[in-house]
Amino acid sequence: MNIHEFQGKSLLRAYNVDIQEGFVAETPDQAVMVAGQLREKLGSEFFVLKAQIHAGGRGKGGGVKLAKSVEEAGELASKMIGMQLVTPQTGPEGKRVNRVLVAQDVYYKGASDIKEFYISLLLNRNKGRYTLMYSPDGGMSIEEVAEKTPDRIFTEEINPCTGLQQFQCRSIAFNLGLSGVAFKNMQKFLSGIYETFTGCDAQLLEINPVLKTSDDRILAVDCKVVLDDNALFRHPDLAGMRDINEEDPVEVEAGNYNLNFVKLDGNVGCMVNGAGLAMATMDIIKLSGGSPANFLDVGGGASPKTVEAGFRIILKDPAVKAILINIFGGIVRCDRVANGVVEAYKSVGVIKIPVIVRLQGTNAEEAKKIIDDSGLSVYSATSFSEAAEKVKEVLGV
Repeated sequence: MNIHEFQGKSLLRAYNVDIQEGFVAETPDQAVMVAGQLREKLGSEFFVLKAQIHAGGRGKGGGVKLAKSVEEAGELASKMIGMQLVTPQTGPEGKRVNRVLVAQDVYYKGASDIKEFYISLLLNRNKGRYTLMYSPDGGMSIEEVAEKTPDRIFTEEINPCTGLQQFQCRSIAFNLGLSGVAFKNMQKFLSGIYETFTGCDAQLLEINPVLKTSDDRILAVDCKVVLDDNALFRHPDLAGMRDINEEDPVEVEAGNYNLNFVKLDGNVGCMVNGAGLAMATMDIIKLSGGSPANFLDVGGGASPKTVEAGFRIILKDPAVKAILINIFGGIVRCDRVANGVVEAYKSVGVIKIPVIVRLQGTNAEEAKKIIDDSGLSVYSATSFSEAAEKVKEVLGV
């Protein structure tokens, strides 16, 4: 689960990590109020306004602005809130900005010896370790650094049984070219972000840039956090940070019915039970000359209601030219799925695209009778190869 920058920074603060101070605003008036508080509390003369969306590259799209007064903070917020922000990660459609983070300007006027670093923590599933990736070239795309100067990217493997060790923190601070007070502060900073990462069951924690100020403070100026969905039952407070406005509305709807759905860009809609069978079904579609339009796993507890919901979700994609229902009746009974197909036809109305149904396993014969007696215009298949031939036939490939 992705969360916003201001939410990620609140997690860092909870683990005693120094951050760029700021507060979120949803209206221009709130932006003025926040800027006034920052000026009164911290003596800030300038303020940074950052659009809060789940995408990187905000600065390139006009989603990061510098205000040189409290009044200008309100003016910039009025232009940013409600805008459709397009970045390299949003696609051409962009994302609507519903709130901005108004933060202190930590690049002190006239200050020297300021440095920016890149630091991220992620789970390396192949090695069963955490990986801390860092670079002295912060403030720019890490992909660009990797392409042009790969020798400027360092990694540190962390054994989850022992955690991040102090000798590793010292090695990282040394490689970043720090010394004195900044060297010590970086060690504290690294320990704090590791505790945040593990304490919140995160999959990714990325800070770019990490700033060394002119007075040797180490601050998180930006923050991207991805939480592990499977661990949210342990963190109900973090689950409350979910912003469904930032997610695909179709995937949100699928989640409401406990359907595992991922939108793809093909032309054959899939409805399957079980992730393994779903992957095999997508493969057979590709081999048949089609392309899967989605991954949709109705799960072991599928009911007529969830099957109907799956139908509705698939049919919302105008690119879908056919639907393949491939169910193996193990936990879920085939007759349940068949009833769901019939109910879906009744509720949705006329379905103008071909529907191929393959039901095997528990109550498969009863399911076939339900489909046959319904009078629905569907293509029936009993094997994978037959289903593949039907896909070829209906697509005309």
